Amino acid sequence: MKRNNLVFTIAALAVIAAGFLAPSIVTNPFYFFAGYVIVQYVAISTGWNVLGGYAGYINFGAAAFFGLGVYISAFLFNVFEIPLWLGILCAAGAGALLGLGMGYLTLQIQGVYFAIATLGLVIVLETIIHNIPGMGGARGMAVYGPPPPDWSGGPVQYIFLVMLIVAVISVALARWIELSWVGRGLRAVRASEDAAECSGVPTLRLKLLACTVSGAILGAAGAPFPFYTSFVEPVTAFSLLIGLNAIAMPLIGGTRSWLGPVIGAILLASVQQIATVTISSELNILFVGLVLIAFVALAPNGILGLAKRKSGGAR
Repeated sequence: MKRNNLVFTIAALAVIAAGFLAPSIVTNPFYFFAGYVIVQYVAISTGWNVLGGYAGYINFGAAAFFGLGVYISAFLFNVFEIPLWLGILCAAGAGALLGLGMGYLTLQIQGVYFAIATLGLVIVLETIIHNIPGMGGARGMAVYGPPPPDWSGGPVQYIFLVMLIVAVISVALARWIELSWVGRGLRAVRASEDAAECSGVPTLRLKLLACTVSGAILGAAGAPFPFYTSFVEPVTAFSLLIGLNAIAMPLIGGTRSWLGPVIGAILLASVQQIATVTISSELNILFVGLVLIAFVALAPNGILGLAKRKSGGAR
């Protein structure tokens, strides 16, 4: 276990170091535009999987937490000129509080009813933002960030580095949860909540913790987005595509491990970026839907589950 932790720590530091070295090696800013989307998807996928994968509560409300993080960060910067890193922490805190509140209100229901309740959360928050003039309303809000540090190589490179660090921290947190007693308890909840309760597992507290951590990660994932686009609007921040991707990526990679969402995010985001450049961005939702149907039908445990099954068959 200690050796695995050391390997993971070295790999995480290597990824961050590579991100800091990338601006001095790669000169085309497009790769940082595309790279930002990929690492953002890694954070979104990881955040969703804490509740939807580990605990088995399918959450259709990922866009609500992401959009909340977007608007918290944009509002705090435009009004109070709060730095980006502090805005990320505030967005994570707001997402955690929203997740905790959502958990208290909805965790007594399961299955499709829980999914519908979380989907309603997206509609409620988007409607609220639409009707707040200080948030830009339906017209949206421009966000012009401060000049990036000289060492970063430019604004796009800097926001990519920030998002990369957020993604690495999110994956490290998800991995810790998976390997700790919290992860074991959540797996028991996913297998049989009644049996886990009878065995002394504090199911409600674990589910509330999963909702809180999931909301915090999703909120933090949305915080850098205004500085990436320089403009935010409710339709984009609370987009249906965010919710679909959040579900599709862990299902593609595998929901039972921290590595599955990372694999699914890298694959799906890369294909979407290639399709946007070569074909059309409007086909993304159709593509995600088809891929989701295919994996649910042919590989319900994702790529990791398929690889495990094939290796077991070979033995």
